[in-house]
Parts: sequence; structure tokens; C-alpha cells
Amino acid sequence: MNNEIYSIYHLSIQPSDFPEFLTLIGKIVDGSSQEPGTLTYEFVVNADKTAVHILERYAMEGLIPHVEQTFAPFAEEFLRLCKIEALYVYGNPTAPIRAKLDSFGAVYLAPFAGFTRS
Repeated sequence: MNNEIYSIYHLSIQPSDFPEFLTLIGKIVDGSSQEPGTLTYEFVVNADKTAVHILERYAMEGLIPHVEQTFAPFAEEFLRLCKIEALYVYGNPTAPIRAKLDSFGAVYLAPFAGFTRS
């Protein structure tokens, strides 16, 4: 996790809003796929479409541009369609990153053992 930030968002959503949410997410994913600092950006949903998780992994310098440039134009619509129930952040985020994620109710967890294979 050196020089990277991982996060998992747990969102709740009304099943009737899922088609509109899916369209919106397509736009956000398209923009995010162009960001060199965004390494993983995946959405998963439960069977009844009431819970969505976002799995994110950024190079340390990639998170703030994602939030400020790619996500910001869609934030209001995103938050109208879903509720952020929890946000878990893994790694050692900088103070500016914490300032951005605190507004989403982030819970920070620091690594202490383990490894990642490429």
C-alpha cells in the first residue's frame, strides 16, 4: 500500500433508481478510465439492487484529481440517487486526501502487515 490508497464505499440505493444510477455510473467510469492515477475503479451490486460497493485504488497523487475533476460534476446527482453508508480507506493518506474524504465519513485503516502480488 505504499504510495497507494484503497477504498471501499458501501452505498444504499432504491432499486427503482438503479437504472438511472447505472447510466450515471457509466459516465463517471468513462471519465475515471482516462485518469492515469486511478488504478482500480469497480462497482458491484447485490441481487436486489439495494446495495452497491465501489472498489477504488489510486496512486497517491491520483485521488484528489479524481474527486475534484472527474467526480465533482456528477456529485449532486450521485448523492441524490444513493446514500453513502460507509467509506473505508486503506493506506496512509496525506492530509489533503483526508480533507477530501472526511466529507464522505471516511474511516481510516492503516496497514501493518501483508503483501500484494502484481
